[in-house]
Amino acid sequence: MPAHVLDNPFHSALDSIHADVALRHGEVLRYPAEFAPFLAIPHADVEMTDALERLVPVGDAVLMLGIAPSRLPAGWVLEPFADLAQMHCDHELAVIGGPDIIELDESHRADVLALTALVYPHYFRPRTMALGRYFGMYVDGRLAAIIGERLGSPATREMSAICTHPDFLGRGYARRLTAFLTNTTLQDGRQPFLHVAYSNARAKALYEAMGYRLRQDIRFWALRHG
Repeated sequence: MPAHVLDNPFHSALDSIHADVALRHGEVLRYPAEFAPFLAIPHADVEMTDALERLVPVGDAVLMLGIAPSRLPAGWVLEPFADLAQMHCDHELAVIGGPDIIELDESHRADVLALTALVYPHYFRPRTMALGRYFGMYVDGRLAAIIGERLGSPATREMSAICTHPDFLGRGYARRLTAFLTNTTLQDGRQPFLHVAYSNARAKALYEAMGYRLRQDIRFWALRHG
C-alpha cells in the first residue's frame, strides 16, 4: 500500500507546496534555516553522507518526523524525542465568539515573532510565516493569539503555531482560531491535521473535545553532529 502523505509530512510538504523554498541534495530535502529546522527523506535507506555535508552546516541541527535514516555517516547522531500525536479532523467545528480574526501579514511580523519567542520558541523562525497563511486576534492593541498553516500537500494542511499569550489564557482564543482555520481548510477541500506532544495534555484534550481524532503516533528526532 502506498504511504500516506501524512506518514512523512516534512517530505510531503518540501516535495510539493514548499518545493520552491526547499534545499535539495539528491533525495534529501530541507527547509532553509530561516524558514524551519526540518529535514526529510523519502525512505529510510537514503544515502545521507554528501547531503548532510551540503545541507547541514557544522553547529546546526535539524529535526525529522515520521521517517529517519536507517544508517548515518560517522560523526552524526540521531536523538529520539517522545512520539507526537498526529491528529486530523473531517468535519466542520463550532466557532465560538470572540475578538475579530484577521489574516496576519508582513506588518504583523514583529508581533508574531515576539509572541512565538515567548510561547512557541523552538520551531518558529523569521520566515516561517511565508510557508502559509497566518491568522490572529488583537485585544487592546496586543496580539493575543495566533494560528497558521505550515506543513501540507495539495490535499492537506497543518494547523500550526497555535498559541496564546499568557496574559490571555482561558478565554477560548485557541479554540476559536483552531475551529476557524479547520473550517476554512475543509471548505477549501483539504484535510486539516496537527501535531501535539503528549506532554501537552491540555492542548491535546482541547483538540479532542473539539472533534480532532488521533490518526497515529508519529516518531520525532533531532539529527546533529555528534
